[in-house]
Amino acid sequence: MTEVDLVIVGAGPAGMSAAVTAAEIGLSVLLLDEQPAAGGQIYRNVAKADETRGDILGKDYTYGLELVTAMRSASITHVTDATVWKIGEDGTVAYSVNGKASLVQGRKVILATGALERPVPIPGWTLPGVMTAGAAQILLKQSGLVAERAVICGSGPLIYLIAQQMIRAGKPPLAIIETQTKSDLLNAMRHLPHALRGWRYLMKGAKLLSEIKRAGVMRVTGAENLEIEGDTEVRAIAFTHRGQTTRIQCNLVLLHQGVVPNTQATRSLRLEHAWSSAQRCFHPITNEWGLSSLETVYVAGDGAGIGGAKAAEQAGAISALHVAFALGFITKADRDKRAAPILRLQSAELALRPFLDRAYPPSDQVLKPADDTVICRCEEVTAGDIRAYARLGCTGPNQAKAFGRSGMGPCQGRYCGLTVTELLSQETGTTPDAVGSYHIRPPLKPITLGELATLEQTLTDETKGLI
Repeated sequence: MTEVDLVIVGAGPAGMSAAVTAAEIGLSVLLLDEQPAAGGQIYRNVAKADETRGDILGKDYTYGLELVTAMRSASITHVTDATVWKIGEDGTVAYSVNGKASLVQGRKVILATGALERPVPIPGWTLPGVMTAGAAQILLKQSGLVAERAVICGSGPLIYLIAQQMIRAGKPPLAIIETQTKSDLLNAMRHLPHALRGWRYLMKGAKLLSEIKRAGVMRVTGAENLEIEGDTEVRAIAFTHRGQTTRIQCNLVLLHQGVVPNTQATRSLRLEHAWSSAQRCFHPITNEWGLSSLETVYVAGDGAGIGGAKAAEQAGAISALHVAFALGFITKADRDKRAAPILRLQSAELALRPFLDRAYPPSDQVLKPADDTVICRCEEVTAGDIRAYARLGCTGPNQAKAFGRSGMGPCQGRYCGLTVTELLSQETGTTPDAVGSYHIRPPLKPITLGELATLEQTLTDETKGLI
């Protein structure tokens, strides 16, 4: 079994930054990532993007090349196409590459698993031709494919960025249908003075909206009662605005209601989590260094709470510095000196977050889906089913598995978990923290018996070598 000072799971901005920082100090670092190349979702395929694609995706995307280049030049073992399926409290990490399982022992582990798009359970969201806005962006980054005759629906600044990229690619969206209201914006204004520390992002947002307007893209805010129409595929999307119903014919619908921390790995370790009322999701509890409730495990980046790519990069470096101190590579004074400017940058980077969280909340339709709306796509469980379980005495998501198999499909609750928690909280009159979330057990991702057998054989061979 391989032994290293630090195992990092995830090669997005937080993981790459943590790896570079730790390696420069002298730690042995193993970086595991599912993707074929470093970058994560935000900088996906950035090292292979040509000039045209870089111009379409923008400078915030091509900036990621600096991180990828820095990581390549550092003394880091980077394993690509690696599926991490078990993480132990003692720092052991089991992963598979091309059907062969391996085990590594880390003195410390940094989880940089990033975020997931929030599920958007509305009528018709399971139809072919519906995808998340982030998925459409992945197609553009990875393969240069641009969604055609698409309508973007939801809430959050990301939809403006994706619309801009589609416009620059020559295939603008047919419309942008937004669910946030003027009241949301007014309520967010109390956070504006603090948000002005992030004025550059406010300027970027204004430029995005200006470019969308110049392109002549229809934009509606305060939309309600969204419904995707079609039988075997998407035909149109209908919504209500100011009491009037509008229908737009389209081939694709791109849904987005913000992103939430990916907590599968942190939940599997039984780390302490808390509910964020601002971001309407669970997040692992960490200190300013990213240290979790388990002394061997750190969580850096959006997996600990949504902050964006730059804040994630800074969080990775901060966690790596604390790991280096905890393992005796640097002194406390050295750690604090190195971390001080990064912490200041991170504070400024996160200044805009409270404003954004209040201005772009998930819609009531998403948080309180109609009874006949499917919320667990894997097992075809509806919102009405979950409410019925609550009336029968179900008080938590894990009980709901027994009532109707929600969360037991291939996604293992990644996409229905928050909705189930919200519904049970509403029906039982308790807080999301009291309701809780699904218990996650290894394997975190599906693996074959053959993979388990290769791990057993590897460990047997290593044991023989010691005799």
